[in-house]
Amino acid sequence: MKKALITGGNKGIGFETARQLLENGYYVFIGSRSITKGKAAVAELNEAGFDEVEAIQLDVTDTASIEAARNHIGNKTEVLDVLVNNAGINGGFPHAALEADAEAYQKVMDTNLYGVVRVTQAFIGLLRMSKQPRIVNVSSSGCSLTLHSDPSWKYYSHKAALYPASKAALNMYTINLAYELRDTPFKVNAVCPGFVATDFNGHRGTGTVQEGGMRITKYVMIGEDGPTGKFISEEYNPETGETPW
Repeated sequence: MKKALITGGNKGIGFETARQLLENGYYVFIGSRSITKGKAAVAELNEAGFDEVEAIQLDVTDTASIEAARNHIGNKTEVLDVLVNNAGINGGFPHAALEADAEAYQKVMDTNLYGVVRVTQAFIGLLRMSKQPRIVNVSSSGCSLTLHSDPSWKYYSHKAALYPASKAALNMYTINLAYELRDTPFKVNAVCPGFVATDFNGHRGTGTVQEGGMRITKYVMIGEDGPTGKFISEEYNPETGETPW
């Protein structure tokens, strides 16, 4: 049975991704900053008939929390097949480039970029033991530098200084990570779930968590011929998913 860790897996797209992976026979560790909320998510999945799931206290901004999660999972399994770096914060909206201070940028980066770096580096040893390791960094088409500089793009006027900057940085990390792992079985991609209605955006999204979860799950489950080092948004590009950086 393949094993997956999803950060921020207790709600929203993370929770739906967990449910879909469970449907596909994975054992899922739900990383949650609040263990109480993590256990509540597991209870909900148990009620739906899924037993191969466990809540792990995991705060991606806290090195001690990450180390404890790594030790706990490492004591249960020698192999981790999937890491979904899903945990993220939006930094609040709106935030103008001339108004958001450096501390606001630091807070968002600490979760959306540095948190991914911390977790990936902590779990890379377990991932290397998998025959088909997969890393999905949950990104957003709204961080595309190309699209945001194109006045014809339908979301051109939807500017926010903090969140897109953090995800653009995450995309660069994804490129470098995929490159370093290029001669291995790893597949590493940045995947946008789409503009999905969740607590994250005040339920203003036009898509469903089921759609978002399917997009993440698809790139968790890609085969050996699947892409790596790509920026994928099937909402932006329904044909191939490939999105300009």
